Amino acid sequence: MTSRKSVVLVTVDCLRADHVGFMGYDRPTTPFLDLLAADSFVVPTAIVAGAPTYYSFPAILASRYSLALGRDVLGLAPGEPNLASAFTQAGYTTAAFGAANPYISSRFGYEQGFDTFRDFLDAPPAPLSDTAPTAIGRNGWASRLNRKLQAIRNALGPLGSAYDELYFQYCQRFASPAPGSLDTLRRFPAADVIVDQAQAWLASIGDAPFFLWLHLMDPHSPYYPTENAVELMGGAPLTPFRARYLNSSWNRSDLGPSRLHRYRDDVVALYDSGVRWVDAQMERLVEGLRRSGLWDGCIFAFTADHGEEFLDHGGRYHPPSRLMEELIHVPLLVRVPDAAKREVFRSPFSMLHLSPTLLDAADVPIPSAFQGRSLWEQLREGRNGEEVAISESVADCTNPFRPENRLGPRVLAVREHRFKLVIHFEPRAEYLYDLEADPHERAPLPASAEKPARRRLLERARVHVQRSISGRDNGTRMRARLRELRLEWGKPADKAAPLAS
Repeated sequence: MTSRKSVVLVTVDCLRADHVGFMGYDRPTTPFLDLLAADSFVVPTAIVAGAPTYYSFPAILASRYSLALGRDVLGLAPGEPNLASAFTQAGYTTAAFGAANPYISSRFGYEQGFDTFRDFLDAPPAPLSDTAPTAIGRNGWASRLNRKLQAIRNALGPLGSAYDELYFQYCQRFASPAPGSLDTLRRFPAADVIVDQAQAWLASIGDAPFFLWLHLMDPHSPYYPTENAVELMGGAPLTPFRARYLNSSWNRSDLGPSRLHRYRDDVVALYDSGVRWVDAQMERLVEGLRRSGLWDGCIFAFTADHGEEFLDHGGRYHPPSRLMEELIHVPLLVRVPDAAKREVFRSPFSMLHLSPTLLDAADVPIPSAFQGRSLWEQLREGRNGEEVAISESVADCTNPFRPENRLGPRVLAVREHRFKLVIHFEPRAEYLYDLEADPHERAPLPASAEKPARRRLLERARVHVQRSISGRDNGTRMRARLRELRLEWGKPADKAAPLAS
């Protein structure tokens, strides 16, 4: 058996830190990971470098800020050093299995460095079942009536809202056949499917040191947990109709936060069940590693690409224009064999540093192109640092498949342990929060308050943007743009539709 440490990295889409047991959540979403946390490094303030997925993963896998190559560049550039390529160059066998998220597919360069890469995007797409079903035919009487009434809806006043509700209920209850099962509604492969693939691959590689990356989508909307996950959470039986009704209600654009709030707890229960299924499959994965004798030589890292909002600030899902804590604060657990657990420093841990930290823990060389640095020594020794975590995105870029949508104004968050500054570049606005006094970011501080902290964080933001522009690798950027242009020339514009974020 080789003495080199293998590495398993598990990333979970939309998993916010405060819905995980080892991060303090009071619902039983992660009982297995909570036990594992007792022998692992748990980082209490892991902060993603951007949200959603397409602004997060360049930092996680390539230790590079997502906008460092320009706002018009998504994903990893051709030939860009990344975690998988570093392990490959060190003689590792590598594999990735992802649950059909198109933003971390070969389309955006994420297959680079992997001997085996399967993103499940070759499977037939599931129905878009998070929207209200309207399968009544565009030429049916109800559809024609709805179009006429929608044209005059604003003139109807309160009757317009009443009509919207009646039409929604009609579409839900009568216009579409009742779904047969939760499985038929689910858009993404469940975690057990991904773990099955991983275990089959692990059984095929012998004693070679390996790097395995799994990306799971179970907490991602539309929220359709497995029936077993609902049972594990101890909730009431969930009918497919009820699950579809809740997802469709939560997705309505005609309801404001006050009217959506009636669905919030039930929707969160669906989300939590998705997290619980991830935990159950992590237990199965680790037990398989133990049975095969691989666990004792395996580094295991568990984290997320971003969180999810449930009306915390009046919104839903994970829009790129918001960089609040529910979206950028994620769980991070790192288990390293033969490393004594210590109290981990509480200053922010930017996910920009995750790849170099994992490579250092495995004693594998860190690519010089990485923008982050290893914090393995600080983790191992329990030393506190003076870290600042920066997150960035492009406001309102909800369909990045269209390059023109990527050129909006930047949104930037600079976070220390206590203070956090969120900057919107257009229209110009800045919000300073005291996370000790206001952990839920309910009220930004007035401009006259905490001026030294504001000045300090503004200076960090200025330096970050300046470095992002002046330090740009033009060769890497050009390769990424050429890939994009080839794809644009080879595919009609109407095919570039958004899928999942």
